[in-house]
Amino acid sequence: MFAVRLLPLVVPALLFIQPAHAAKETASNTEATLTEESFRQCVSDLQHQAIKAGVAEQTVKDSLAKVSLNQKVIELDRSQPEFTSSFADYYTRRVSDTRVKTGRERYRELQPLLKELTREYGVPGHYLVAFWGLETNYGGYLGYIPTLDALATLACEGRRGEYFTGELFNALRIVEAGDARADTMQGSWAGAMGQTQFMPAIFLRYATDHDGDGRRDLWGSREDALASAANFLRDLGWVKEQRWGREVKLPENFDYQLTGFAHKRSLTDWAKHGITMPNGQPLPAAEMEAAVIVPSGHNGPAFLAYDNFRVIMGWNRSEAYAIAVGRLADRIAGAGTLAQPPVPAPRLNREQVTLAQRVLNSQGFGAGKEDGLMGPGTRKAIARYQQANGMVPDGFPDAEVLNALGILDDSQ
Repeated sequence: MFAVRLLPLVVPALLFIQPAHAAKETASNTEATLTEESFRQCVSDLQHQAIKAGVAEQTVKDSLAKVSLNQKVIELDRSQPEFTSSFADYYTRRVSDTRVKTGRERYRELQPLLKELTREYGVPGHYLVAFWGLETNYGGYLGYIPTLDALATLACEGRRGEYFTGELFNALRIVEAGDARADTMQGSWAGAMGQTQFMPAIFLRYATDHDGDGRRDLWGSREDALASAANFLRDLGWVKEQRWGREVKLPENFDYQLTGFAHKRSLTDWAKHGITMPNGQPLPAAEMEAAVIVPSGHNGPAFLAYDNFRVIMGWNRSEAYAIAVGRLADRIAGAGTLAQPPVPAPRLNREQVTLAQRVLNSQGFGAGKEDGLMGPGTRKAIARYQQANGMVPDGFPDAEVLNALGILDDSQ
């Protein structure tokens, strides 16, 4: 359910298409089994390394004495989703009526705290509640795997050993600081913790004791969790008094080659290209820049994404996640549903995506590595194929283009 990220080392609530912040591989992806014997020897080595890294010897011994090998963690780390998820599937699950309703309740309930955090950090409260809602369903699901077990297992498993060794030591520093107990520290299979699902490195840097009890408690304290999220977002560059973006309406003759952040331009300029508000009213006259995002093709919703959209992607590099955060925040603050709902897409397994990439590459459309992941390179290749074949070049893998590529069978 959770994906490991490179920077800033926080873990999203749902894997979407590809890991958002995948840690750099430090070893080959071996299927060798980590045995109890090899695990215990590895933990012994890790104890010595942690002490050399400056963690107090007593903390190391007490915390790692009872860590356990968790084979389920290894299975989750090695597994890849068989099918890609479409934006329609993702958005419908993440910005559900139930999550909106609960978010509005929490937003009203926590107004004094949220106003205080907005004054201190510059991040509006409805965004903080939206992140909270997406990461752990407003604290309703924090993960159940012992964090030190997960990190020690992944450090010893070896595929990304260097990264997880560092995070294990960071988790020990959290214990040493008195912010959490080793035997009660739990979270995701990848080591993400608390109501904001921070990895240990981010916890150490951004976790805040807002309630003043002497601990940075991201598990049991809403105050600490939301203040820590605000602290993190401020450092990522949150722009005060600016939205994340907005839904817009594109003209029928819109040039879809202008989508994406490589083609940012001012709202005034986009208005000249015929973009309006969903109800046809003009865009605000402003020189602030935005990018056009069409996550489910020309028949689905279109968005203008502002600087804070990129800030959200600093938390999780998935555009779908960023749209979900922004729209959930809008809904929590009272906005209605999308004017144009997302368009479902055929579900593709990795073999089908790999085949599409192979066909696109063989015809000179430059899909890049044939890895079975429907990433931005593949989407751009699809757009080039669509342009060359008289289709709307929106890069969306709908049934028309997939049938033309020979990817779908008769049942799809």
